[in-house]
Amino acid sequence: MLQTLYIENIAVIEKSAIDFSSGLNVLTGETGAGKSIIIDAINAIMGQRTSREIIRTGASSAFVSAQFDNVNAAVRRKLEGFGFDSDEDELLLQRTLSASGKSTCKINGRPATAAMLREIAAGLINIHGQHESYELFSPETHIDYIDRYGRLIPALEDYKEKYKRYLILQKKLNEANSDESSRLSEIDLLSFQSKELFDADIQIGEEEALDSERSALMNFEKLSSLLNRAHMLLSGEDNSGCELVDMAANAMQNAANYSADYEEISNTLTDVYYNLRDCAELVSDALDNLESDPERLEEIEERLDLINRLTRKYNCTADELPALAEQMQSRLEELLNYDRNRDELIAACKAAREEAEQSALALSNNRRKTAAEFAEKVKAEMSFLNMPNVELVPYFEESALSPKGMDKMELLISANPGETPRPVAKIASGGELSRMMLAIKTVLAGTDTVDTLIFDEVDTGISGSAAEKVGLKLREVSSECQVLCVTHQAQIAALADHHYLIKKQVEQGRTFTEVQPLDYDGRVNELARIIGGVNITDAARSHAEDMLHIHDH
Repeated sequence: MLQTLYIENIAVIEKSAIDFSSGLNVLTGETGAGKSIIIDAINAIMGQRTSREIIRTGASSAFVSAQFDNVNAAVRRKLEGFGFDSDEDELLLQRTLSASGKSTCKINGRPATAAMLREIAAGLINIHGQHESYELFSPETHIDYIDRYGRLIPALEDYKEKYKRYLILQKKLNEANSDESSRLSEIDLLSFQSKELFDADIQIGEEEALDSERSALMNFEKLSSLLNRAHMLLSGEDNSGCELVDMAANAMQNAANYSADYEEISNTLTDVYYNLRDCAELVSDALDNLESDPERLEEIEERLDLINRLTRKYNCTADELPALAEQMQSRLEELLNYDRNRDELIAACKAAREEAEQSALALSNNRRKTAAEFAEKVKAEMSFLNMPNVELVPYFEESALSPKGMDKMELLISANPGETPRPVAKIASGGELSRMMLAIKTVLAGTDTVDTLIFDEVDTGISGSAAEKVGLKLREVSSECQVLCVTHQAQIAALADHHYLIKKQVEQGRTFTEVQPLDYDGRVNELARIIGGVNITDAARSHAEDMLHIHDH
């Protein structure tokens, strides 16, 4: 769960560290105090796209970090997949936002990418804001709830693999059925090109060897002169290198007979003498093997010219030509065996489609069973949330195979008795949307792997007893996982296990926002403010105390 959120230079928050706990954590504050900034900071640490406008005026950068403990197994596996250590129970995510538009991310102190943060954070936090309620207007998202509730994601992934294989084979078949004239043209071209390359028979490393031999042949006179000079200096008749070193070695050997101090020098000179003799023999052999061969040089020039022409023509290196020839030959054989390959491809494509259809049908059957149960549970939750007459009907249509299977599914809703269930977008109000999404989140709470749920103003469009019911439902969900809730409703705030006040103040012409955990008296004052406004009356304070007393018991 989220243990500590640290924010620096995000909008009107200069520096703030918030320690959260398990259970229901509620954040309240006056309008404009900066409640949305907390959500913006959490979105940033989750790797979401952010605007440089979020950086506090006058600051060159902003920083957010989030410390998590008791990290779940799914996140640990993702960490290991990215090469991060997952042995510790704690996890630290950090992100620095620069005014230049760049950002840097770290996971457990090691460099990471925003994409990594997104994938890791997706298994840690789920944010439900007002915009998410409007996702209910998109019927294509409804089937995702069914898959999550029925734990059908593995079956869906298995189907996707089969569907992907079918699409690959279908694409190959379509290509095989392309214009016959194109196939014949390609055969003609490949026949010529592959023959050209196989006839050339270029070998790996051949160009480099030819270049070296060519250089030697072209520089015969210069090499001969240099080798002769080296041989003369080493073993010539007058004062050659070998002779001079031999004389020096003999002199030092005689000196060593008088003093052992010179023995090492004598031995070294003797070794040098024999090494020089070896070198002289090697130079002599090189001279014997050195020859001028104009015909061979002409052959090499022609061969290098051929290699150069082929590398330019096929836009590759000389060493890549043999592999290119093999690829061309393979493609040519495939085209020449068109009829046999096509028949095999038709059979494979048909088998892949049947396999995908069987997988999609099994998935569809499970979805239909699951959807009825899911709808009943969501309906019961919505009834608790002061929508007692709601009807929720999962409406299925069979469709062509797609990445999601063979189903189109939409949750139809009727909020009042006697009304025909219709699409959510056509009848649901803002308050009904919020409660429907909360009901869905409640039903999915036991199947979600995330440890922290965040609700941003889930109380939109509701008040009174409905707000209290929402608070009770949030408290129920918080028994399964940590819940953070930004709210304007006293009925919800009174149910919190932990209450935080987001407070704005102006100092020396600058606005500052801080987040304070509230004790009992602080909670009474804040609830009284929410109930009664700016001027807190004794009646409002008494009402606030009653609300806290009721829910504490």
